[in-house]
Amino acid sequence: MTGNPPEYYVRLRENGAAVFHIDPENRNRRIEMTQIAVINKQGDVKPHGDHILTEYDLAAIAKWQSERTDLDAKRQIDDILRTIDHLNLTASWVQQKATDKDLNAVTDPLLMAMHDLRQILVKKQAARLANNDET
Repeated sequence: MTGNPPEYYVRLRENGAAVFHIDPENRNRRIEMTQIAVINKQGDVKPHGDHILTEYDLAAIAKWQSERTDLDAKRQIDDILRTIDHLNLTASWVQQKATDKDLNAVTDPLLMAMHDLRQILVKKQAARLANNDET
């Protein structure tokens, strides 16, 4: 590892995250990771085992949670923009390359997903327009 390791490391899990304190200064000159907390999907932080979280620990965890929330929001928008690209590529594929067998496999599920998305977008847009008229 180049440079100094961070003071904390967070490992994502399916149901949240595990928070570790990093100790780079032990007698074996190995990096030791000690789990100090868990974060559940709702963002609740609980100490791990008998560890007592300090205000400094809690502040570092809160900072990570805030940064992670921002990152997840950016990734979500990026995923949606990629979905638009995929829809454009799908339209091109349908028009130029898809066989009847291909179309039989994808048409109904794709139409249902597009219909569902369109309904939600129309409702949300109508609500936004109604809110703009009220203000």
